[in-house]
Amino acid sequence: MPRMDVEEYLAQMPQGMGTLNDKMGIELVEVSAERIVATMPVEGNGQPYGLLHGGASVVLAESLGSIGSGIHAHPDRVPVGVDINATHHRSATSGLVTGVATPIHLGRTSASYEIVITDERGKRVCTSRITCALIPKERVGL
Repeated sequence: MPRMDVEEYLAQMPQGMGTLNDKMGIELVEVSAERIVATMPVEGNGQPYGLLHGGASVVLAESLGSIGSGIHAHPDRVPVGVDINATHHRSATSGLVTGVATPIHLGRTSASYEIVITDERGKRVCTSRITCALIPKERVGL
């Protein structure tokens, strides 16, 4: 599948990136079923010790994996996350982190992605894996 224009992709979404992604400051950079890239600021997404919150990394990962799954499943099915895990390798304290999602499996009823999140130095902060069930649109009221 060819790379999509980010603005074109967002225009197709009923709520754009969604309110949580907006609050977290997640910005899409590149969109296709084979590669989804987005950035997220560390500032505003921290835990009490001043480090990037691990849950923020998981939000970024789930967003990217769900977007890729949705593009793969389009137009007849929509993604519903059924499993996600994350390994946090190092902390980030400032700047932007970048998430890159690539497919592990793109099937008819499920899709799985690996998401690698790095800091501005290119150091791996988190590795995540998500599996989405691909549900017929009519079953979710779309």
